[in-house]
Amino acid sequence: MSEVAQSVVEEEIDLTGANAVIDKYVDMKGALMPVLQGVQEFYGYIPEPTVHLVAERLNVYPSQIYGVLTFYAQFHLEPRGKYIIRVCMGTACHVKGAGRIAETLTERLKIGHAETTEDLKFTAEYVACIGACGMAPVIMVNDATYGSLTVQKMDEVIKKYQAMD
Repeated sequence: MSEVAQSVVEEEIDLTGANAVIDKYVDMKGALMPVLQGVQEFYGYIPEPTVHLVAERLNVYPSQIYGVLTFYAQFHLEPRGKYIIRVCMGTACHVKGAGRIAETLTERLKIGHAETTEDLKFTAEYVACIGACGMAPVIMVNDATYGSLTVQKMDEVIKKYQAMD
């Protein structure tokens, strides 16, 4: 477990939000997926105490919930950054320098794939394809797409988001 995740786990998790989500779906058949999606939307990830609460309230085993959480890539068991930086590693991006873009991200923010900065501002993810091959190399920061990247342009993008908030 990362240091960031460990520090969050050590904090007490307020289950009010999770209970409110469960209340909306508790009597619905097949409620597990929407409950987990709602819990993640509320907390930004699925905290361990919420897994046990969901299991108890929906009458399922925690192991079943963890099976769902680890099967679907949409769920995250550790806190994630406010800004998710997805670096496309597809063929076109690879050929045009995605590796150097990923290295720049690691050098500047000190995080690699599936890692989050300690301040919970950034999470890096290397993805198979963003679908903007004509703009290679490409990254996405949350819903914003940045293409034809160079190291200098990557630095500008990072600085832009560092200056926010």
